[in-house]
Amino acid sequence: MPSLTYVAPTTVSDAVKILADASGPTRVMSGGTDLLVQLRAGRLKPELIVDTKKIPGIMGISGSAADGFTIGAATSGAVLGEHEALKAAYPGVVEAANLIGSTQVQGRASLAGNLCNASPAADSVPALIAVGATVDIAGPGGTRTAAVESIVTGPGRTSLAKGEFVTAFHLPAIKGRTADAYLRFIPRTEMDIAVVGCGVSVTLDASGTITAAKISLGAVAPTQVQVDPACIVGSKLDEAALARLDAAARAMCNPIDDKRGTIDFRVKVSGVLARRAAAIAVERAGGR
Repeated sequence: MPSLTYVAPTTVSDAVKILADASGPTRVMSGGTDLLVQLRAGRLKPELIVDTKKIPGIMGISGSAADGFTIGAATSGAVLGEHEALKAAYPGVVEAANLIGSTQVQGRASLAGNLCNASPAADSVPALIAVGATVDIAGPGGTRTAAVESIVTGPGRTSLAKGEFVTAFHLPAIKGRTADAYLRFIPRTEMDIAVVGCGVSVTLDASGTITAAKISLGAVAPTQVQVDPACIVGSKLDEAALARLDAAARAMCNPIDDKRGTIDFRVKVSGVLARRAAAIAVERAGGR
């Protein structure tokens, strides 16, 4: 059985070369909270682990609501939760990131790890999709930018090519009365995997009418899915719009039965969470 090799490169180019040259199974470690558990359980058996945390710039937050934020791929949830400007601009994204694990896990869990672990139930991913987040990806061909929703292709699978890894996340500038929210349902009060997760972002005009929206669901299909925003755009989120949103969210679901929830339950909860998250996002946007 091949031995496990651990490396911690200090530049993006070195990390890319190591990943591209690897001949056996390889994993990138951003936070490690999923990876280490899977290693201990024997579900993953890589021959090489590439730890990116020693690369300058891979951790940290820069920018503002007016210009947009850049978040290093290995930035922990704890750091996100302590960044007042980010919390004010993107409360839903921070709420989602801070639901990943316990307080101790928050010290290591990262957005890149949560995304590239490619779990349908990842908390941060629907929230990031809802706000139109993009990622920078380094690879043998240079750096490219991609929408968050293009990364996960199935449970445990991503669109990243050999030698590629995520280096940063970009959240766009806040324009006008725009705000987001994230909600999830779990069987326990905390530290559980989402049965359904929902991220919503809305933009309002001066009268309070929704002019743009983005809605994403997690844990209801093999990948995160998006709900057609036409169901609420042009409304003030009245009861008719909420009913349309509920139906549209349910229609996007293709969940599984498991010990945490039945198909019927997940479908029903998706509509409920979409309604509630949209109402919170509208209330927040109305205050801007």
